[in-house]
Amino acid sequence: MTDETTLNAVELATELTIAWLGNQNNRVTAEDVPAFLRTMHATVTELAGGMPATATGTEEAPTFTPAVTARKSLASKDHIISMIDGKPYKTLRRHLSTHGLTPEQYRERYNLKAAYPMVAETYSESRRAMAHKIGLGQKGRAARAAVAAEPVKPAREPRAKKATA
Repeated sequence: MTDETTLNAVELATELTIAWLGNQNNRVTAEDVPAFLRTMHATVTELAGGMPATATGTEEAPTFTPAVTARKSLASKDHIISMIDGKPYKTLRRHLSTHGLTPEQYRERYNLKAAYPMVAETYSESRRAMAHKIGLGQKGRAARAAVAAEPVKPAREPRAKKATA
C-alpha cells in the first residue's frame, strides 16, 4: 500500500469520525472514540481495495445448516417442510422467492437431488384433478382434432326452383 493511499484512508476515516461525532443524536463517551476511529479506518482501507487488517486468508462460502433433514422434509404427503425455517408449505416456490432463491439455488444450497419436489404430493394431485375437471389437458387437444377432422359444411344449401306449369 502506498503512502498516498494510507494518508487518504487516514484522512477520510478521520473526517468521517468527526462528522459522526458532530451529529447531535450520537451519544458517545470518550473511550468509544478510538475504537470507532479504528473501525472506520479498517472499513475505509477495505473499501479502497486494500486487505483488511483482521482478514488473513480468503473468505469461505457460508455454510447453511438445514432446519430439518431432507427425509423429514418429505415425510408428509400433505406438505413439504422448508429447510430454511422448518415450517410446512404446500408449495415452496413463493417461500423461496421471499428469501431470494430459485428452486435450483435451494437444491444446491442444501445438497438436494435435482428431483427434489417443490410441491407437496397431495396438493399436486388436487391441482391435477381440478385441471382435468375444467377441461385442461387431453380434452383440449381432442376437441381441436375433432374440429379439424369434420368436413366443412356449406353455410346454406341452394333452394331448388319451382317449376311453373
